[in-house]
Amino acid sequence: MKILFAAGECFPYVGTGGIGDVIGALPKALKKLSTKNDVRVVLPLYADISQDLKDQMAFVKSINVRLSWRNQYCGIYFVEADGIKYYFIDNEFYFKRKGIYGHFDDAERFAFFCKSVFDILPHIDFVPDVIHAHDWHTALVPIYASLYYKKNPEYSNIKTIFTIHNIQYQGVFGKEIAGDIFDIGYEDLHKVEYDGAINLMKGAIELADAVNTVSQTYAEEIKTPYYAHGLEGIINERSFKICGILNGIDIERYNPRTDKNIVKHYTAKNPEGKKVNKEAIQAEFGLPTDPSVPVIGIITRLVEHKGIDLVACILKELLEKKVQVIVLGKGDRQYEDFFCALAAYFPEKLSVKIMYDTALASRIYAGADMILMPSKTEPCGLVQMVACRYGTLPIVRATGGLKDSINDGENGFVFDDYNAHLMLHT
Repeated sequence: MKILFAAGECFPYVGTGGIGDVIGALPKALKKLSTKNDVRVVLPLYADISQDLKDQMAFVKSINVRLSWRNQYCGIYFVEADGIKYYFIDNEFYFKRKGIYGHFDDAERFAFFCKSVFDILPHIDFVPDVIHAHDWHTALVPIYASLYYKKNPEYSNIKTIFTIHNIQYQGVFGKEIAGDIFDIGYEDLHKVEYDGAINLMKGAIELADAVNTVSQTYAEEIKTPYYAHGLEGIINERSFKICGILNGIDIERYNPRTDKNIVKHYTAKNPEGKKVNKEAIQAEFGLPTDPSVPVIGIITRLVEHKGIDLVACILKELLEKKVQVIVLGKGDRQYEDFFCALAAYFPEKLSVKIMYDTALASRIYAGADMILMPSKTEPCGLVQMVACRYGTLPIVRATGGLKDSINDGENGFVFDDYNAHLMLHT
């Protein structure tokens, strides 16, 4: 099978969260599943990609891509790694800037990228059987396929799959840019319109051949108003083509036997190295090195939907027990300030680093005894899976992929209700 992934991020090139991890791992897993699979990935050539990785890329050619009345330069770069062919779309006007998301013209940037996904196909000599798009940034891929490209006999058999990683971020824009930016005519506007605006995720759900979420529980949760953020209607209407498939992790990347970021390697059969890593992470966070004290790690964005409000409610009470807590993450200022202030009050019990660093995260996985994930909502979550890989017990709330991946008393601990003291006593 010929499969093309279109995504806004991919490890190790660039990433801000779970999508990057999934796009870094899933193509390789499909290639391992069958060597006959021709798996390729197309990404924007962001300025944030390191120069070392850019130096490995080869220039293929440049073409022009039409986006409504615009005729834009599109450079095509290529690299092959781990049996996967990666293509990068170059346009400095759209992608040569700091940060991959959150720009005022993201609608135009990702519309250009999605148009380019199709326009490069003749130039890379590839007609995929399936194009797999991810979240609103590439939601225009199944939309453009349905409205335009499948009318081309050469592309008429291409199927599109759209994965909802987080339904909260839907790609909502004013209707006035439908033609000017998205190149969508009035006759097709209803296919992408929702609640008086353009909603790219709604359009992808309606027009993709198949839709999946990143866990079975999340697929059921988003049928309800609380989780669907307004899209429960279209989710229920199109439920016949929506399923949940639990994400996985790259077990080669996350491997305590080979991880270069941890202090001492270990395995399930020879776990002695975990004790060394525990002492090392206590020291790195400036805590007393005591192997008898349980260490709880929190690796997350410090925002409410990650359950940080629950942690804030009971953290002082927790720290009065024989325990140490280490926090790695950044997010809302109120939570950053809260953790830093409490760390000053409990300097031997709580240590906080307001940042995110993948190497440091690996050392926390290897050194902590438990990882806390009390999320209010969690479409899938990868932290709990990585924790299990490193022999660190997750404590999770039963929602989304946390519910599907952690079994209480077997590979972690689970609490059901969104309640701070229920979490504390788990």
